[in-house]
Amino acid sequence: MLGLTRLATAIRRNHALEHATVAVLLAKHGPMRIAGRASHNGFLLYADVTPEEVTDCAREALRRMQSGQASLAVTPLCGTNIAMAGLLAASAATAVLSSGRGGSRFANAFVASMFAVIASQPLGLLMQEHVTTSPDLAPVEVLSTRILRGNLKKVQTSGALS
Repeated sequence: MLGLTRLATAIRRNHALEHATVAVLLAKHGPMRIAGRASHNGFLLYADVTPEEVTDCAREALRRMQSGQASLAVTPLCGTNIAMAGLLAASAATAVLSSGRGGSRFANAFVASMFAVIASQPLGLLMQEHVTTSPDLAPVEVLSTRILRGNLKKVQTSGALS
């Protein structure tokens, strides 16, 4: 079980660093198409920027987080928010639709789903803060960034498993 806990901690740390790196890139470039996915040894980043710029932004993000800017770990752009919206909307619709018969069930399910999506925004941020990211990046180091294919890059980190 200890191995799974260490693995989850490493992914959470790299997920936080991924978010912080995206924040730094967006601050430098403005709106752009960008996506990321964390792993135990770094993160993937899809963006039209050079590997050197990604490394520089990742190191700046790491420095800022290690200096106390933990808020960089949480973003409304994260897939956790999308997953939370889907889960809550589906749950709300299922609860309403299974509550009996009647012509207004579908309209009520729609309304319940909309309220669930609205509620998912702060809940998604809380999930990131407490479950899917960790701002504890003290042992983490950004090693390098390499191109995997096209605009897809791999940012390699060390220390996240510590």
